[in-house]
Amino acid sequence: MLSPITERMLSREMLDVLIRAGLIAVLAVFSFRVFVPFLDLMVWALILAVTLYPLQVRLRGPLAGKDGLIATLIVFVAFVVVLVPTYLLGVAVASSIERGMAVFRSGSFMIPPPAESVATWPLVGQRVFDFWTQASTDLSGLATKFAPQLKQAGLAVLGTVTGLGAGLLVFFVALIVAGIFMAHGEEGHQSAIRIASRISGPDNGREIAELCTATIRAVAQGVVGIAFIQMLLIGIAFVVMGIPGAGLLALAVLLIGIMQLPATLITVPVIIFVIVTSGVSTGTIVFSVYVFVAGLADNVLKPLLLGRGVAVPMPVVLIGALGGMVTGGVIGLFIGPVMLAVAYKLFWRWVNDQPGPDTLTERNRS
Repeated sequence: MLSPITERMLSREMLDVLIRAGLIAVLAVFSFRVFVPFLDLMVWALILAVTLYPLQVRLRGPLAGKDGLIATLIVFVAFVVVLVPTYLLGVAVASSIERGMAVFRSGSFMIPPPAESVATWPLVGQRVFDFWTQASTDLSGLATKFAPQLKQAGLAVLGTVTGLGAGLLVFFVALIVAGIFMAHGEEGHQSAIRIASRISGPDNGREIAELCTATIRAVAQGVVGIAFIQMLLIGIAFVVMGIPGAGLLALAVLLIGIMQLPATLITVPVIIFVIVTSGVSTGTIVFSVYVFVAGLADNVLKPLLLGRGVAVPMPVVLIGALGGMVTGGVIGLFIGPVMLAVAYKLFWRWVNDQPGPDTLTERNRS
């Protein structure tokens, strides 16, 4: 039995612990609510900083001791690389829409009638032939018939464009914050190791921090690399086929690939344009099949490129990237593989650290 004084002391200590835990919980919740509006921005900044930091290290040779200047130059170049093509693409798209609206209002826009062979296509031939025929003879009536669907499609496109604009603005702000992170890269790296050591133990801290860094860089390089390969595959076909604005369309493929949007947003309208303007022939069919398949090439390239340079099996990174993108969007594309890779390494470290037979024997004897 404990004495009354001891019981009172234990009760007071327990009460102090509960009060401290409650205050810490309140502080954590309040801090999270204050920080959550900037969460996406800071995550993007961290991803960009980790991805671009090797370039910062390489430039330290000619610019030793000037980390702030190096980070500023990297951010400026990144601004130019992203902003100039985006501006040119936006101007080209706006002028194309304006010209299309002018032609449509003038009444000079005509869709050529379909060939008789279209009706012989399997399954959908007759429906496509009838729809195409009506479009070539009574386009205004067809537009009136599908007005609700066209309105919904227009609103969806407008929402997508607005979302892309907001995302681009967040990206630029995150790029500036990433420059600040890179200017203090060494301190940030040591802080990451200390945090990882505190969470996973001193023996795992450095390995976990390096794993997170390598995973983010592998995913980022894989995303950009896949988008660049798709741009080349699709852009060459656009140039060979003589598509108007082929270079800008290829650039659009690159940008939407980096944003993890499907390239079919570009390829399918181009295929429809080619078939409508040039008709159905062997050349247009080969072009359409090739461009459509090239637009889906990222589904094959991701398993090959995403897991390179990471000390975990490639399927772990791939599953994390795909699952993260489904649950968390573009940011989840990076967070998913990082979390899954860390969990994988900690799990196998726990499995491999189990006591051996000799240790178990000594414990049983004692």
